[in-house]
Amino acid sequence: SLTESDQLYRDLLDLTVTNWLEPARFRAEYLAINQMGGVQQSVPRTLVQMQANNTSDYEDMIARLQAVPELVDQEIALLQRGLESGITPPQITLRDVPEQVNNLLVDDPLTSPMLSAFTRFPESVPERERERLTEEAVEAFTTGVLPAYETLRDFLSDTYIPGARTSIAASDLPNGSEWYASRVRRYTTTDLTPQEIHDLGLSEVSRIRAEMDSIVALTGFAGTFADFLEFLRTDPQFYHDDAESLLSAYRDISKRADPELARLFGRLPRLPYGIRQIPSYAEKSQTTAYYQGGSTEAGRPGYFFANTYNLPARPKWEMVALTLHEAVPGHHLQIALAQEMEAVPEFRKHTGYTAFVEGWALYAESLGEEMGLYQDPYSKFGQLTYEMWRAIRLVVDTGMHALGWTRQQAIDFFMENTGKTEHDITVEVDRYIVWPGQALAYKIGELKIQELRAYAAGELGDQFDIRAFHDEVLRRGALPLGALERFVRHWVSEQQAALEQG
Repeated sequence: SLTESDQLYRDLLDLTVTNWLEPARFRAEYLAINQMGGVQQSVPRTLVQMQANNTSDYEDMIARLQAVPELVDQEIALLQRGLESGITPPQITLRDVPEQVNNLLVDDPLTSPMLSAFTRFPESVPERERERLTEEAVEAFTTGVLPAYETLRDFLSDTYIPGARTSIAASDLPNGSEWYASRVRRYTTTDLTPQEIHDLGLSEVSRIRAEMDSIVALTGFAGTFADFLEFLRTDPQFYHDDAESLLSAYRDISKRADPELARLFGRLPRLPYGIRQIPSYAEKSQTTAYYQGGSTEAGRPGYFFANTYNLPARPKWEMVALTLHEAVPGHHLQIALAQEMEAVPEFRKHTGYTAFVEGWALYAESLGEEMGLYQDPYSKFGQLTYEMWRAIRLVVDTGMHALGWTRQQAIDFFMENTGKTEHDITVEVDRYIVWPGQALAYKIGELKIQELRAYAAGELGDQFDIRAFHDEVLRRGALPLGALERFVRHWVSEQQAALEQG
């Protein structure tokens, strides 16, 4: 008796609830901290994101600061249970986490990112309130937050990391093979097995490598493929000298991308976006970049966060592809459009199926060709490097978690096939180790979108409209890949019927 839309919402809500409940079966809550996340990152990030428009907003921040000790105690309790159950991240991936915590232990509370809002009050907060609010925030930080994080740091260094497991495979955890298969299904929204995904990855690596070889030939480089990768990793012409230059270059690329969007999309988001550097307390173990969604209601733009740590690991030739992925037409465009959907249940605006969200962002990198942004062979090689990077994920994620690969074997395979630097590759591999299955979503999703575009273009011929196709893919927000395919095929049938009648 439900309408087609309500049937979809019911099915997606059911899947959303299942995806949240399934990890509880494996006690995923015991994996409460790693180099990618935990209270050492979530608390500062939340406080920085909070609204700071009036006295009530500042009191909300103080309340959160006062709650940090309890939150940290709860996280330590979960970690302790994980130790007792044999459910921990691999020891090797935790090496920088105590330092991440230690970076939050500043002598002057007002230099902490958690209290940054208390150093710049808006005019809407009366002068007479500012001193009181600042004193309460400093008190909460000094008597609660600092001791809590000191306890966490010591627990990590003295107890948790020494007791963490030394193996890397998800299959080595209790019920690990079943757990990994569950994560693969969740992140890809398919029933592909680890072996099928591994084989697909090897095929994609071979295909992309052939394209990379052709680009190397265009540059006139004399040497082997390995020599060319070493040239890209080490030649100073490919690197910025300071963080501000790197960020300025990203902003320049984004502003060149913006006007090209109208040629590829009929509908664009209202929410603006900006570019910031990844906070220094987390940058060492963070990946190259990430996107943080904004909110029209909160008056907060979306942000593409770029890593400025270790500049010799941030080559210029990867910057166009990365900007297209994290900003537009990638994450910001897709996520902001989803948030701006009307007449849908609220959960639909914020549900993110990784295969769709990351598959779209990887597909967006390829649109740089049509947008005229790959203006030299090196930036085009960078785009292929990023596509290769995602194909390699299919190989090494399944290799490490299901097929017996070592961490070093994964790093070596990566080094042999991309121009990414060793630091970047090591951080990436460690990410796949602590987020089993997540990295599979990118290429699986991108391949499905490419397949549907080819299908639509083949069926509609000269009447194929790329703007209409993109709008159709994005107009319902993130979807499981099977649902996306059903909608696109139905849309093609409707277009064909309209053409026949016209």
